[in-house]
Amino acid sequence: MHFFYVIIMATIKKIDGKTGVSFKITVTHGTDHTGKQVRHYRTWKPAPGMTERQMEKAVQKAALDFEREIEQGYVVDNRQTVSEYCRYVIETKERAGAKHRTIHHYKSLLARIDPAIGHIKLADLRPAHLNAFYTALGKPGVRSSGHTAVARVDLCQLLKDLQLTRDALAKQANVSPTTVTTACRGEKIRRDKAEQIAAVLERKPGDLFTVEKDETALTPKTILEYHRFLHTVLSQAEKEMIVPYNAASKATPPKLPAREPNYFQPEQIVAILDALEAEPIKWRTIVHLLIVTGCRRGEIMGLKWEKVDPDRQQLRIDSTLLYSPDRGVFENATKTGDTRQIALPSETVTLLREYHRWYLELKLLNGDRWNETGYLFVRDDGHPMNPDSIGAWLTGFSKRHGLPHINPHAFRHTVASVLIHSGTDIVSVSKRLGHARTSTTTDLYAHVIQQADEQATEALANALLRKPAKKQA
Repeated sequence: MHFFYVIIMATIKKIDGKTGVSFKITVTHGTDHTGKQVRHYRTWKPAPGMTERQMEKAVQKAALDFEREIEQGYVVDNRQTVSEYCRYVIETKERAGAKHRTIHHYKSLLARIDPAIGHIKLADLRPAHLNAFYTALGKPGVRSSGHTAVARVDLCQLLKDLQLTRDALAKQANVSPTTVTTACRGEKIRRDKAEQIAAVLERKPGDLFTVEKDETALTPKTILEYHRFLHTVLSQAEKEMIVPYNAASKATPPKLPAREPNYFQPEQIVAILDALEAEPIKWRTIVHLLIVTGCRRGEIMGLKWEKVDPDRQQLRIDSTLLYSPDRGVFENATKTGDTRQIALPSETVTLLREYHRWYLELKLLNGDRWNETGYLFVRDDGHPMNPDSIGAWLTGFSKRHGLPHINPHAFRHTVASVLIHSGTDIVSVSKRLGHARTSTTTDLYAHVIQQADEQATEALANALLRKPAKKQA
């Protein structure tokens, strides 16, 4: 019987540089497919004030630890930086089919990661580096790209003078139509969007907009997005045995306070429905569907006429509309990738028939300008709407009618609350909401479920245990 051993050898070289003494550790481990020896490198720097003997002992230990890591299978690349590996992970996930908005979001996070910790070698990254990064993100003034701009001229009149429509400006400036509308109203938009608009109009940004610096710190929720991304990156490095452990797992990101889902009371829904009667039928139908279906706003905006079955009184939800700055509005699968059928009340079907008649009139009025996309909710030319426009419209709607601020997602929470309180089983609630697992529903609505259980307990006690009061003669 023959035994083969892979010989691991480490050499240490002392380097007297301009910044002080350092040691280059080289570990030779096996050969590659050409028969050439494979070498791994690591630079070790002594702590300030160490004696020659202390340095010698410490560097010997560092070399021994390095050898052990190599022997255990860790492919240590001391030259690869955090920035380089982040980009590698993003590319890997993109090839694996990750959603476009996720990839775009990951890339946007690099704008702050690169200058803060991107230069650190992946093998040298420690929890302390991440904790310092999270602390810095929580300080005022970190929003270097978070400045806002407000138009200082009448943009609507300027567009008329230039014979340029808002949609045309949005397309040429690569911004959403909602952004252009917001700017025309004299409301705040992002500085970079203002600069893009100014470039198309061939004006200096300062001539068209007043820039306001945002000095607020990033919220804990935003800081957690950086932490989760770095955790994902370092998990991949740990799987590939490039690092011995995930530094993000040992870091201390900010904690989010527990928040209960916000939902409307029945009297608030009545007030919203009453106010909707004075609004255009397109928006009345959009909000109505949010109220009765519990769908996400992108799922409502992604509806096509072929997915509406008025005879069976149901909708088929199998796609969603999303928006990203680099792609504009685009269609994607639902969040869970599943298809579900949503039953509709007769009142909703009646409204949809009325809206369809209005839709056909809009199509006829636009003639050759019309683009047939099949979507229920479209702009005047037939192109699909930006799903983010729902939030902006609801903000104006609530102001016009003296209603509290309306978050589109609150309608979804309201549907869940009503169904749970009415005794609908969790499986049915979860299915209607489009959750991948019932555990998601129970986690999100634990407080509502507890309330419903307490009411059920009282109802049982009233029916079975408590004697009704005797009527007085």
